[in-house]
Amino acid sequence: MTHAPRLPLLAGLPIAVAAGLAIPVQGRINGALGARLDDGIAAAVVSFTTGLIVMVLVSLVLPRGRRGLAQILPAVRERRFPPVYVMAGGIGAFFVFAQTFTVGLLGVALFTVATVTGQTLSGLLVDRLGIGPAGKKSVTAIRVIGTVLTIAAVAWAVSPRFGGSGTGSGGAGTDPAQLLLPVLLPVIAGFLMSFQQAMNGTATVHYGTPIAATLVNFISGATVLWLALLIKLAVAGPGNGLPAEWWYYLGGPMGCAFIGLGALLVRSLGVLVTGLGMIAGQLLGSLGLDLAFPAPGTVVALPTILGTVLTLGAIVLATLPWPRGALKRQPGR
Repeated sequence: MTHAPRLPLLAGLPIAVAAGLAIPVQGRINGALGARLDDGIAAAVVSFTTGLIVMVLVSLVLPRGRRGLAQILPAVRERRFPPVYVMAGGIGAFFVFAQTFTVGLLGVALFTVATVTGQTLSGLLVDRLGIGPAGKKSVTAIRVIGTVLTIAAVAWAVSPRFGGSGTGSGGAGTDPAQLLLPVLLPVIAGFLMSFQQAMNGTATVHYGTPIAATLVNFISGATVLWLALLIKLAVAGPGNGLPAEWWYYLGGPMGCAFIGLGALLVRSLGVLVTGLGMIAGQLLGSLGLDLAFPAPGTVVALPTILGTVLTLGAIVLATLPWPRGALKRQPGR
């Protein structure tokens, strides 16, 4: 088992932010592809299949990729980590499906704050269980307060979609009941993301490279999605044909970069700081994307902007390693 050198915080954190910036772009591409195909599952299959092709090529061409490839079966067979970790790609498959199904309805900014809410909640649980390479971390009062503030900020950010003055694609307010499933899916996807990052980080340590962990992710995720697509085709038939525009097929390669960097950074920075950097990139990138290139039906009202900023601040409060007893009153004060 080989160990890559750890990245210092000042080098790793900007990389985490940059990786987070790519997620909203991937979401916009996958959402557009889902609308073009009129089939969210088929769009997710296209994204994961192109990503799998990229990772197979990288694993065969790069020497480190070939060394990691040789470690996959021994690591799984010898149970160097729980075997269920090889199914972390199923979480990624669900995340991509949530993108293709909901980005067109919610807009990238609201999709992102929904996933961030889930990720913030699960961060508490993942730390408590000690799933990642950093081991167990206690749940402090400040982190609980930050989580509650995050949920409140998300509710504020999505509030323009609930009122009669909302400007959705139909030009009128959206019934909250109609948004329940589209909002719930990215919340669940975000909740599972912390588990995926922790599982990939642990697997990377034993494979010796994030390339192998990323490849295994795309194998398991593509398998799950292809099975779902075959069932969907048998029940409802195919959607539209594949588009000719090349940019529809960039979602998979972007996923390769995000998963690979996440698996690498978790070992160097830990789950908390890696998640914080990626979340910061997601929030900033998604809001900027919706402001600069708004999709049809996207709502970017003042509460959306302020709610996103408050979400970012709440996440900082919830995830920074505050000292134990930070809320307690100090003696003599």
